[in-house]
Amino acid sequence: MGGALLTGSTASAGGFQVTLAGQKNNGMGGVGVGLSLDQAAMFYNPGALAMVRERGVQIGGNATFARSAFRSQFGGEQRELRNSVVTPFNLYAGFGSKDNKFAAGIAIYTPFGSKLQYAEGWEGRFSLTDIDLKSIFVQPTVSYAITDKLSVGGGLVILAYGAVNLQKDIPIEGQPGVPGHVTLDGKALTKLGFNGGIYFKPSDKFSVGASYRSRIDATVDGGDVTFANIPASVGGRFTATEFDVTLPLPATTTLGFGFMPNEKTTLGLDVNYVEWSAYKSLDFKFRGNNGAGGLVSTSGQVGGSNVSNSRREYEDAVTLRLGGQYQATEALTVRAGASYDFSPVKDGFVTPETPDADRIGITAGLTYKVGEHFGVDVSTQFIDLRKRTQTQQDLIDAGTTDRIAGTYKTRIVIPGIGFTYSF
Repeated sequence: MGGALLTGSTASAGGFQVTLAGQKNNGMGGVGVGLSLDQAAMFYNPGALAMVRERGVQIGGNATFARSAFRSQFGGEQRELRNSVVTPFNLYAGFGSKDNKFAAGIAIYTPFGSKLQYAEGWEGRFSLTDIDLKSIFVQPTVSYAITDKLSVGGGLVILAYGAVNLQKDIPIEGQPGVPGHVTLDGKALTKLGFNGGIYFKPSDKFSVGASYRSRIDATVDGGDVTFANIPASVGGRFTATEFDVTLPLPATTTLGFGFMPNEKTTLGLDVNYVEWSAYKSLDFKFRGNNGAGGLVSTSGQVGGSNVSNSRREYEDAVTLRLGGQYQATEALTVRAGASYDFSPVKDGFVTPETPDADRIGITAGLTYKVGEHFGVDVSTQFIDLRKRTQTQQDLIDAGTTDRIAGTYKTRIVIPGIGFTYSF
C-alpha cells in the first residue's frame, strides 16, 4: 500500500471548486443561500445582503490539511507526497442605506484552486508530479429590499488573478532511469461573470433563497514552457516555449431554505447544482514542439506534437448541505453541519491532479462577540472522500490511458478563523 500526504484547496467541494467563502457558513455545513447571516451573503446569495441588518467588514482564512493513500494496481513502494499548506481566504466590506432598503459592498474570495505535490518517482509521475492552481475573484455587489420580506441582488464577478503551474516527468527513450521534466507556468487573463440572487422571508420562522453564479473560462495565453534534463540527441523534439489553455470554471445554481423554530435557533438547507459538464477536455496548444512528452497527442505528427488533449468528460453534480446555529449566550453562538458532495468525475476518468470521489463533510464552529462591534468566528471541517479505484482496463475502455490505474483514499481537516467588525 502506498501512503501519501495530500494538501489541496479542492477539499470542500467536488472537482477543483472551493466553498470556504464564509466562516459562519463553514461551521454550518456550507449553507447560506436561504439565510441572511452576514456580509458573506455577497458570495452565497447577493439577494440576501439587503436583509443583513448589521453592516461591517469581515475577513477570514482557512488551512487545508489532508492525508491521502494511493495504491497502484501493479503494486510498488509507499509514496509520500511533499507537505504543503493551502490557505483559501475571504474578505467582505458591506454598507447600507439608513432605511435598510439598499445595500452594497465588495467581496474578495477564492472559489477555485488545487495544490498537489507528489513524491519523486511515484507511479504516476508521467501524468503529474505537481499542480498549483490559484484564483482570486473580486465581486462588487448591490442588493435592494423590494419589500420588508423580499430582496434581490447581484454582483459583477471578476477573475482578478488566476495562475496555473503543472509539472510532470517525461519518459526518454534510451534514458530509462533519468526522465526528463516539463513545467507549464502561466497567468490567466482577466475575465468577467456575474452572481445574482433572490431572497424571500414570508415569516419569522421561514426563508427561502435562490442564487446563480455564472461560468467563467479561465484562459492562459502564452504561458511559459520549460523542459529540463532533455538529452541533446532528442532536443529537437522539445522546442515549445509557450502554451495556451482554457479551463472552465463552472456555473452553480443553488436553492436554499432557512428555518427559525425560535429566536435562538437557525437551521439551513442548501442544494447546489454545479454544471461540471462544461469540462470535457483539458487541451493544451504549444508554440513549438512538445515532443508528445508523455501527453496524449491528436496532431498525428511523428516524433512530436504541438497539441495535447486529455479527456475529462465531467458530469453535472449535486451537493447537499445541512447546518444550524444556536445562540447559547449573548456572546456565544455555536454551529454544526454536514454535507454530501457527489463527484463530477466518472469511473475511468480520475486524474492525479483531481483524485476526486463522493465526499461526506462534518463541520462545527462558533462565534464569540467581544463588545458590541467585534466578533471572532472559528470553524473546522472534516472531509472524507470515498475510496476510488480505477483499473488499467477501466482506462483502456474509457480511452484515458494518459493517467494512472490504482486506488485513492483521502481524508481532510480544514480549520478556519475569521474576524468581524460591524456597525
